[in-house]
Amino acid sequence: MPPSLPYADADTDHADLEFRAFPKTWGAEYVAAGEVRFRLWAPGQKIVSLRLGGSDTEMSHSDDGWFEILATGVTPGAEYAYVLADGMTIPDPASRGQKDGVNGPSLVIDPTSYDWQHPQWKGRPWEETIVYELHIGTFTPEGTFHAAIEKLPYLAELGITMIEVLPLAHFGGNRGWGYDGVLLYAPHAAYGAPEDFKAFVDAAHGHGISVVLDIVLNHFGPEGNYLPLLAPHFFHKERMTPWGAGIAYDADAARRYIVECPLYWLEEFNLDGLRFDAIDQIEDISERHILIEIAERIRTEITDRPIHLTTEDCRNVTFLHPRDENGGAPLFTGEWNDDFHNAVHVFATGETHAYYGDFAQNPEKLFARALAEGFAYQGEVSPQSGEKRGVDSIGQPPAAFVDFIQNHDQVGNRAQGERLIELAGTDRTKLLLAALLTSPHIPLMFMGEEYGETNPFLFFTDFHGDLAKAVREGRRREFEGHSGHDGETVPDPNAKTTFEVSKLDWAKPKSSGGKDWLDFTKRLLALRQSHIVPLLATAKGGSGRIDRTDQGFLAVTWAFPKGILSMALNIGEAPQALPDQQGDIIFAWPEGESPDAKKLAPNSIIVRLAPITEAQ
Repeated sequence: MPPSLPYADADTDHADLEFRAFPKTWGAEYVAAGEVRFRLWAPGQKIVSLRLGGSDTEMSHSDDGWFEILATGVTPGAEYAYVLADGMTIPDPASRGQKDGVNGPSLVIDPTSYDWQHPQWKGRPWEETIVYELHIGTFTPEGTFHAAIEKLPYLAELGITMIEVLPLAHFGGNRGWGYDGVLLYAPHAAYGAPEDFKAFVDAAHGHGISVVLDIVLNHFGPEGNYLPLLAPHFFHKERMTPWGAGIAYDADAARRYIVECPLYWLEEFNLDGLRFDAIDQIEDISERHILIEIAERIRTEITDRPIHLTTEDCRNVTFLHPRDENGGAPLFTGEWNDDFHNAVHVFATGETHAYYGDFAQNPEKLFARALAEGFAYQGEVSPQSGEKRGVDSIGQPPAAFVDFIQNHDQVGNRAQGERLIELAGTDRTKLLLAALLTSPHIPLMFMGEEYGETNPFLFFTDFHGDLAKAVREGRRREFEGHSGHDGETVPDPNAKTTFEVSKLDWAKPKSSGGKDWLDFTKRLLALRQSHIVPLLATAKGGSGRIDRTDQGFLAVTWAFPKGILSMALNIGEAPQALPDQQGDIIFAWPEGESPDAKKLAPNSIIVRLAPITEAQ
């Protein structure tokens, strides 16, 4: 059943519904009933016409490159496109919705037409967060927003408090991870209409679950990106990212397009936050960095609910994640902690190829440091790059770090898409899941992890012709000689079977093994809410310490104002001496560990908690 307020209001007076619309600088905007203003920045073109209702009308043109026209009698759902002087027809780069793909007509969308069922949703505090990362296309057999809605009761019963959806910005083809979006304001049509995504968010709120969206503001995908033709100055002339041309964030119109995009998704879809992909590739020479501008505008303009903003950044930096005197986050809330994952992966599997080489020596020490202090690399030299990486992270509160033992990247960027359970085995993976969910960092689980999914999650696309060939060959070159998959055949990203085998197996959680996994996960999530979450709101930096490490073993303690939490974990072959850690055992696996035990058996974990009363 949906929870009671403050998370959601099931008994809504629909007369008080708030109609959400974000007035974009670019694109089609209703300015009155039936009146739509169409606006496009195209300094690379001399003439642009609007195609609407079967006829073309030339748009007015300003000296700074803006084309504009006001059309009347426009109904929601009307198809439109822009026509260039040479007759080429293109979609609106700021389209709210597409009829089909990225090369076809755009649709006029009335953002106020959706009837919100839970408008009194007040969000959830960050410390309660348990992230469930999912890809709409592979989460269900149907791969749609509506099908995903049917799984929300399952996630709520499990104990998930936040869903993180992989990018939805419209990309080329029907199948893809979403990181090659080109129409950054339009939900991918293969998953459903914009109203369908709103319905998904709305339904999640009804079950007490927050929804955040992964967005990509560092590059555009290779198919359907007409911006270089419209506005060459949208992109940096000299800078390239690993995935395409770098964006010129200091160009005013380009900056507006990028800055307004996060606000648009948060406002019109009533989202609870965003995850910003690969921000190390967002280079801005402006006096005020675009990421800071985005965060400050979000904090200023959206005040009706908590907004959680996380970043992915391989540099291990903290300047975007300050805390105020009350522990609040004036900019970004948390950082994806790749160091945690990489140390865990080497610790559990022994794999040391590629970037795992940075964690080859004493992975248990790096794992323990990540647990106690945040980053494993805090200015030390990376063996892989030969350069220093990271900054001191001891002063960051534990909740500033989003940890995971697997995610879409780390699974999908393997040649065969194996999940951790295939590499480390069931028992060891359960131990690591327990460590993830009982640590004071914010945990993230990848879809299916909760029941021990063994289906792979592969890299898949839906390109054709020369682009498909380039992606296929590039993927194969990526795994030549250094990836640990020598001699293997890399699945063709464009083959439909590559996509289909990446879907979750929903028969698995109904099996005896799947039920056991689910019970294990559910128990851990309930324990986290009752014992770990109460510690986090007042938890400060400098709280963790490493008690002891040895081969396959680590022990860490965190001292918080409301309690002392400790963990000891052994995946080695021999029993390990336990340090003197305070408190009662709140979780042990396998069960039956004696509170007076002096050693921890192989393949075991013990978590203790010593509450601190006000009198203390």
